[in-house]
Amino acid sequence: MKRPEAEVEALAQSLIEAKKQLGLCKICFHLSAEPVCEICNSPNRDNATICVVADSRDVIAVEKTREYKGKYHILGGVISPIDGIGPEQLTIQALVRRVSQEKPQEVILAINPSIEGETTTLYIGQLLRPFTKVTRIAFGLPMGGDLEYADELTLAKALEGRRELD
Repeated sequence: MKRPEAEVEALAQSLIEAKKQLGLCKICFHLSAEPVCEICNSPNRDNATICVVADSRDVIAVEKTREYKGKYHILGGVISPIDGIGPEQLTIQALVRRVSQEKPQEVILAINPSIEGETTTLYIGQLLRPFTKVTRIAFGLPMGGDLEYADELTLAKALEGRRELD
């Protein structure tokens, strides 16, 4: 409210232009100003893995780790019958077609561990198992977290996702 009107109008115009220019990548459904996003176009990305996430913000979060070098597939949400979102409203069929055609070595399901996320993960896992190895990210305690403050489900998932020491 304290900004000059011209500055507010310039911001509004910039938002309108961004909305007009942005679309979805025709391969992975990530936000992109081009028909195919930078990640899908990159020759430096590993075609052997596809990381499936609910939305573009999740891609950004995974990219910040600098650990994952593969491709992505954005679902556009999670299955939520209470909100009227079924598999048909998501890009699940496009994912199945993509995996059957590209034949990656692994599909990593990186979907939030909510009830809807678990439903989506299980559903997609069943669809993709005939084509490739399907894994999911581990869940558990954050770095610096205290066991005494963790809820039972988080501790159970941490135990379930344990791995051998290197």
